Amino acid sequence: MAGDDAAGGPPTRPDERLLNLVIALVNTSAAMTKQQVRSSVHGYDGAPSTDAFERMFERDKDTLRALGVPIVTVEGSGHSDDVGYRIDNEAYALPPVDLTPAELGVVALAAQLWSDKTLRTDMSRALTKLAAAGAADAVGDAVAGLTPRLRAAGDAYGPLLEAVSERRVVTFRYRAANTGEVRTRTLEPWRIAARGGGWYVVGHDRDRAATRVFRLSRIDGRVRVGSTAGAYTIPERVDVDAALGAGVGVERAADLAVVPERAPALRARAVVEHVDGTAEEPADAHRHDRPRAPRGRDVVTVRFRSLTALADEVAGYGAAVLVLGPAQLRAEVRRRLTAAARLDVGTPAGRTGEGDG
Repeated sequence: MAGDDAAGGPPTRPDERLLNLVIALVNTSAAMTKQQVRSSVHGYDGAPSTDAFERMFERDKDTLRALGVPIVTVEGSGHSDDVGYRIDNEAYALPPVDLTPAELGVVALAAQLWSDKTLRTDMSRALTKLAAAGAADAVGDAVAGLTPRLRAAGDAYGPLLEAVSERRVVTFRYRAANTGEVRTRTLEPWRIAARGGGWYVVGHDRDRAATRVFRLSRIDGRVRVGSTAGAYTIPERVDVDAALGAGVGVERAADLAVVPERAPALRARAVVEHVDGTAEEPADAHRHDRPRAPRGRDVVTVRFRSLTALADEVAGYGAAVLVLGPAQLRAEVRRRLTAAARLDVGTPAGRTGEGDG
């Protein structure tokens, strides 16, 4: 496969290859010929043939130009091998960046989405440079309690991103959430988005002739990207929120008994917060059968769509958060804490099991 490491390693992801090309063309002293790109830019060295490299390189140039990266052609002595490429640094350079504490905080939150990916080092360096411009001390206060909780996008993210960019049809095996059945799906991907702690792809399911949403973590195996670019047209208006609202699940309310001054992220999202159940409850929360919270705890009501994501979050707080309802969430948190208790990592006896109420 094009993009495989020369030593037979896994293929380089398209987004990583594009970033490598940008870095190389920005830092070249004059210009880089195609042969220099193929031999020195990681992601191209594993192309199985000259024709495969040519197609990959031309496609990547078009993608970068479409994204606004000013790649210019430098003519050589007339021989095709002497033609070089570089990025016009004057046109590509940004004006001085002056961010407020709140703006820098939002950038820092966005960067956390890449914390487990190839761009982690570059993101860290960029944030360090931005923070050096000032106002770094106030960043934490500006976004306290808003840290995103997202699972890793996984191996499916790169191929799907390439498919969306080039409008290529993809096929993959998908495990249904309700039945566990694994079936092959053929999709025209439109958008990739994050909701409720997970990553999703929205597109047109060819087999069902309808818009469908697929969670990336349920894709079984690799995503196969079609060979034909421009194979379909993405609608001008894709209502991602509406699609994900139907695909992620119905919004529900969870009642949690929280130790005072703990779980700030949950408190930041609370729609109701009171002590010992004394405050009036919203009519649509259906909590008439809810057990009373232990004295001295704050009762926090948060809304959620993904049961898995909220169970992971609540379990992470251990004994600081007790689940009062719904029962399904309580059972999921209990299951996670029971599994953690079996790991035998030196946790004091009895502490782990307290977190499920």
